[in-house]
Amino acid sequence: MENYNPFSLAGKRILVTGASAGIGRAVAIACSKMGAVMVITGRSQNRLDETFHLLEGGGHESRTADLSSEEDINNLVRDMPALDGVVHCAGIGFRKPCKMLTSSDVDEVMNINFKSSVCLQAVLLKEKKVNKKASIVFLASRAASSPSIGNALYSASKGAIVSYANCLALELAPRFIRVNCICPAMVWTDLILQGGLTKEYLEQEQLKYPLKRYGVPEDVAHLAIYLLSDASSWMTGSCVDLTGGGE
Repeated sequence: MENYNPFSLAGKRILVTGASAGIGRAVAIACSKMGAVMVITGRSQNRLDETFHLLEGGGHESRTADLSSEEDINNLVRDMPALDGVVHCAGIGFRKPCKMLTSSDVDEVMNINFKSSVCLQAVLLKEKKVNKKASIVFLASRAASSPSIGNALYSASKGAIVSYANCLALELAPRFIRVNCICPAMVWTDLILQGGLTKEYLEQEQLKYPLKRYGVPEDVAHLAIYLLSDASSWMTGSCVDLTGGGE
């Protein structure tokens, strides 16, 4: 039984969006360490190259794309090899009080955090790029059900992802393709510093978590490995909270 490892990703080809930084980068690297052949995409060629050089193993592909562009999505998928897993990590953070929100704010956040993943997934399915028994993972957020001041639009975009993923899980079940969400609480990435909160403030706030820290990208990546692996073969339509015991 020395070689028994239900979490192995050997023989699986996995696409990770938003792989140029943060959680997406961590997911891509961790999956490569578990034996997966990676297809990574992001908007920044330089940062995507950095991720690519950190991948272990061989056969990986790196493709620059802006997923808010229908043309870029079509170009990305056109020559895409068949996939055994997809991890939708592309997204942005956003904080602004409700009374200050504009139409352009709504378009920006929903287009990147919701529409881009939905449209990419639709094209992947239409072009038959997702293998039977594959696993699809969406990076949502505890913000979807845990309100905070100024976070309404971001929370709404992640709530939309959860609702969409639940329906997608039902539609793809006949092909044994699984669909699940990860809902992290606060994770140390560049995104959490974009809302005007200082690092010093956040370092104090994280002590309120029962485990006395915010997450790191690798925490999320390790859960993604489980959801992509055969170890979770009876799991679909689930939304997994990852919170360090916090809200």
